[in-house]
Amino acid sequence: MPPLFMRLRKPVERDGAEFYLFLVLLSYAASIALTRLFLELTGYPQLGNQTLHIAHVLWGGLLLFISATLMLIYANRWVYRLGAVLAGVGVGLFMDEVGKFITQTNDYFYPPAASIIYAFFLLVAIFYMEVRKPKQRDARLELYSALDAFEEVLERDLDPVERASLEERLHFIVENAEHYEYANLAEELLQFIQSRHIQLVERRPSRFERFFEFLTGIDERWLTRARLKAILLGGLSMFGIWAMFDLARWFLATGSPSPEYLIQVLLEQITDGRVTGVTGLAWLTGTKALKAACGLALLVGIGLWLAGREERALRLIFLVMLLFLTVVNLLEFYFEQFSTIVPAILQVVLLLFLIHYRRRFMSEVLGKKSNI
Repeated sequence: MPPLFMRLRKPVERDGAEFYLFLVLLSYAASIALTRLFLELTGYPQLGNQTLHIAHVLWGGLLLFISATLMLIYANRWVYRLGAVLAGVGVGLFMDEVGKFITQTNDYFYPPAASIIYAFFLLVAIFYMEVRKPKQRDARLELYSALDAFEEVLERDLDPVERASLEERLHFIVENAEHYEYANLAEELLQFIQSRHIQLVERRPSRFERFFEFLTGIDERWLTRARLKAILLGGLSMFGIWAMFDLARWFLATGSPSPEYLIQVLLEQITDGRVTGVTGLAWLTGTKALKAACGLALLVGIGLWLAGREERALRLIFLVMLLFLTVVNLLEFYFEQFSTIVPAILQVVLLLFLIHYRRRFMSEVLGKKSNI
């Protein structure tokens, strides 16, 4: 029967899928930010003439085609890494022009475009977190991964660590396989991998592993609990005050005899088409109010932390940072456009530090409470 009409089999997640998806996510964000920065610095140049305009969405489509073609033709692992990067850059160049696709006037600067681009990033990030979750092991999944790992044997690049990992997978298959042929194949592969004829190479950490070891060394030597806590308290405090400051300026300008700041903001929003009436003004005010409320909640969480109620404080701060990233930033991208990228990056950094603090210094406390 032709492959097109073969029955669909249960999908199996590729070994290292979360890393490939992370490369897509990172490349997507970088391509959007660098494209907008380049266009802003160069005055939005166009490639073409009076008749033709070679938009960068075409380059994005070309990169997506190259990415898909490479991964369909070649089986090497490095191809998947390259394909992931090309796919992320390609979809970034594609999504960057979403304003042209959804408007009759092909408006590249259509205000909701920035929010749509950011919302797509959030969806991919959520999908990445799902893929990253530990999966229940079964013999079929492990056999797929083991066969994929045999690339190192074929390339004569197998090191002792990789062989130990491969042996562990094969032992698991032998002990847990529901079908005899799975166990039999695993036993044959195990005998082959343990053969004295298998050539092993010296373990050479990759650049990513060396960079991770470097960061781990800094973390263990320099980032003590007190220092990491000070970094978090300082960063979150400044961020909370900054979030409240915008609303304070807004209302102070409203009651001021010479509200220059208010006039400047409104003129900018009206000129760019983001505020076109009372409803738009209400959304703008609501965005600033929600941002300030989150800033106040951050300061409350910091107060709880300083008062010794660490677990409750971290839970509140974590929820507020998620609210910033998922709701506040969506509104901010509409009204502030791509200038919101910098605060969003800082929010992600603070959230990662917060997660690291909880895992490193509070995992035992949280584990004891979960067992009670």
